[in-house]
Amino acid sequence: MIRLATMTSVCPDWGVGEIIDGMKRHGFEGLEPRAGWGHAAGIELDMAPADRDAVRAKFEDADLRICCVATGARFATEDADALNGHIDEANAAIDLAADLGAGVIRTFGGARGKGEVYWMVHRTAEAYKRVMDHAAERGVTVLLETHDEWCVSAQVRAVVEKVNHPNLAVLWDMMHTQRFMEKTEETMQTIGHLAKHLHAHDGRYDEENGRITTVGLGEGVIDHATPLGLLNDAGFDGYFSVEVIHKPGSDHDAEGTLKQYGEGFKAITGGF
Repeated sequence: MIRLATMTSVCPDWGVGEIIDGMKRHGFEGLEPRAGWGHAAGIELDMAPADRDAVRAKFEDADLRICCVATGARFATEDADALNGHIDEANAAIDLAADLGAGVIRTFGGARGKGEVYWMVHRTAEAYKRVMDHAAERGVTVLLETHDEWCVSAQVRAVVEKVNHPNLAVLWDMMHTQRFMEKTEETMQTIGHLAKHLHAHDGRYDEENGRITTVGLGEGVIDHATPLGLLNDAGFDGYFSVEVIHKPGSDHDAEGTLKQYGEGFKAITGGF
């Protein structure tokens, strides 16, 4: 079953109670806190054990779940000291996810450096191997997102296959694979069986600056209906998590975003 989730980046100024109420209003079942960005929910890597227990209980009492912990850890990092920091961040996120009852954490490949893709894949895989034992011990799956310099699904799959560990899988961000001109059916064949979590944000190409601008679900050019249909047919059991990024303290409409994406998700999946 594909369930609807939201990241705290949609509502960075809301506390836990406000988030739970907003999720209930608009049909969301999971929350993906983005650690390290100072969101008002306060779900961070350095949370005290009692606070972790309290937050988990609030979501469970509301029949909701913290479904993923999003990090900024980047495993393709070439600098050894910087990579050690990313490894530490991922290990801390694994602990937080386990304590909160979340089964997965989000990580990035990040900047790959120069050279053949073969060596980039090898180096990145070796870095992921460093957290696999801890992930297995805590019952958490680490996800490599189709993002930044790792939007080509075959390269993401190559890292996962190189690591060859059940606690490494893929977060499929559908916008980014499509930005790199992959046909959905091709991406599904390449990483669909490895995908354990999904990111949702529609977009429209801006002719003036050549970039893609985030818009409401169904209002842009990103095809979500086809991949969601294919995943549903394949028995995908996970979350479609809204990643619309609002800065804390900025002028934004968290309520409107949750409402629009909630309605858009229902429109797409209503026939499943």
